[in-house]
Amino acid sequence: MSHESIRIGVDLGGTKIEAAALDPDGAICARRRVATPRDDYAAIIRSIGALVHELELELDQRGTVGLCGPGSLSKHTGLIRGSNTAVVNGKALPKDLSQILQRPVKVENDANCFALSEAIDGAGKDGNSIFGVILGTGVGGGMVIDGKIVSGCNHIAGEWGHTPLPWMSETEYPGKKCFCGHRGCIETFLCGEALSDDFKSRTGEKKTTKEIVILSRQGDDSALHTLATYQDRLARALALLINIYDPDIIVLGGGLSNINEIYFGLIDKVAAHAFTTDRLETRILQNQHGDSSGVRGAAWLGASSEPYGT
Repeated sequence: MSHESIRIGVDLGGTKIEAAALDPDGAICARRRVATPRDDYAAIIRSIGALVHELELELDQRGTVGLCGPGSLSKHTGLIRGSNTAVVNGKALPKDLSQILQRPVKVENDANCFALSEAIDGAGKDGNSIFGVILGTGVGGGMVIDGKIVSGCNHIAGEWGHTPLPWMSETEYPGKKCFCGHRGCIETFLCGEALSDDFKSRTGEKKTTKEIVILSRQGDDSALHTLATYQDRLARALALLINIYDPDIIVLGGGLSNINEIYFGLIDKVAAHAFTTDRLETRILQNQHGDSSGVRGAAWLGASSEPYGT
């Protein structure tokens, strides 16, 4: 078995664990997935070890290993915190994986890995500073500058979803209570459930994001207004990002990033709120690698020389 000629990424999700191996050009050459044993930490460690072992046997190569998942690694304790796979919270995940795999394993937040993947060879490859946005069940983000994740001294850089929605109207204020304990967080306005709730407030009907998009394309006024409201809130939130980070490129990911309509005229709406005096230079793009961005970013992470999650 040749030594570390492939890059292996592992995506620890709430329902599945996926592992993929990248060749030197960044193409996925093998992948595996299993159901996540959510309530058994030792079984999670064993499952990840088995997935990596299977990929290496199939390819007859040894690989570097990186892992992404929700939550973050405390720089103070070296333990995982804030993961919705609650059984890993308070555990020394990088250390335990390194022991079972007999090599260093780097661990990062899934949004940071998404941003890294898109920055290296995705939609953000032409920029130096990339902000990756996740619009899905939750709202997260990650910042990459010159190919390196910026995680911050508290390991929370990019958590824009837990700042207040800027320039709230009277009807929006103070906003719903967020799971973080505060009110009016961007996440409560831009997650998938928020889109469905907005439509229900107009019609009394509960619809999925997909159903709302279909209705909008059929000319339904309530659906059209729901998407327009969502885009307006997204524009304000992205303008806040630009005012603070001023990235070259913002890459949108997560399920709601697949709604083509949110991109129509979006840059002009963002520019109306961003603190620029002339033209807004930041590009806002849909991701290129879709659901594979997390596992791909984890693979790039494991192969990097940066001390993430070690």
